[in-house]
Amino acid sequence: MSKIQVNKLYTLTGHNDSIFALVEGDDPRFFYTGAGDGMVVEWDLDTPKDGKLVAKLPNSVYALEVDGQRNLLFIGHNYEGVHVIDLHTNKEIWSLKITDHAIFDIKVYGDRAYVGTGDGVITVLDIEERSLLKHIKLGNENIRVLDVDRSRRHLAAGASDNTVKILDLNDYTPIKKLEGHTNSVFALRYSPDGKLLISGGRDARLQIWDAEDYHQVENIVAHMYAINYLAFREDGKYFVTCSMDKSIKLWETETFQLKKVIDKSRHAGHGTSVNKVIWSRYSQQVIAVSDDRSVSIWDIELDEKL
Repeated sequence: MSKIQVNKLYTLTGHNDSIFALVEGDDPRFFYTGAGDGMVVEWDLDTPKDGKLVAKLPNSVYALEVDGQRNLLFIGHNYEGVHVIDLHTNKEIWSLKITDHAIFDIKVYGDRAYVGTGDGVITVLDIEERSLLKHIKLGNENIRVLDVDRSRRHLAAGASDNTVKILDLNDYTPIKKLEGHTNSVFALRYSPDGKLLISGGRDARLQIWDAEDYHQVENIVAHMYAINYLAFREDGKYFVTCSMDKSIKLWETETFQLKKVIDKSRHAGHGTSVNKVIWSRYSQQVIAVSDDRSVSIWDIELDEKL
């Protein structure tokens, strides 16, 4: 079995409230955090201690997304709408007030931005025209998380009605409704090879779905409390989950086996809910944010030799 060494490298501070949003830049040397204090901060993995304020908004920020094609940062500003920052200049270039509700997730694909909101709606924005294209009403419960299967042009949406809904991005028609969770779906990600869709949620379970026809492959009791987010390593061989139980868990994708637990007692982990996690394409480090107002960075060493 592969040996895994976890070493805590940095604890980054500066936010004054729970950190809810985390996204990697198009240049993965940089990543961005958003918090309940309304601040959006850019961090540089070459000099991680020096965070740079990108935006300061009056309300909480739950959602961030980078449009790599145009080098834009989309900010979901709760109760106000979407703000768009030009990352070349770090200046806001446009905004749209699209909802009075919370914005939980944003995904960019092509010339469109898809915004999941607290009133059960996915709002489609035309990035080039800077305009609202369409409202897609999926139900009355929060749309908590989105992901795009680029090869099939599918949009997956996890909601507080315990389901994952799959839409065809060619015409926004529904393809499938996945029912397996017993509570809100917070985490959702297609595997890098496009073969799997993994969901997690308040029921502390991971559901593994075949992305070809969306039949259920596996149902795993994965954490003690809600699974808030999940992220794959770039090659897809491993993924990490983070939870309200204060831990991060590392899993092998092929076997769905738990390989490592990163927590406070063993690896100087977070003392409160871990809200988002990414596996850096730049450094191969795992980066997480928490209700404890800090950002953590760990080095993960995997001995993958046979």
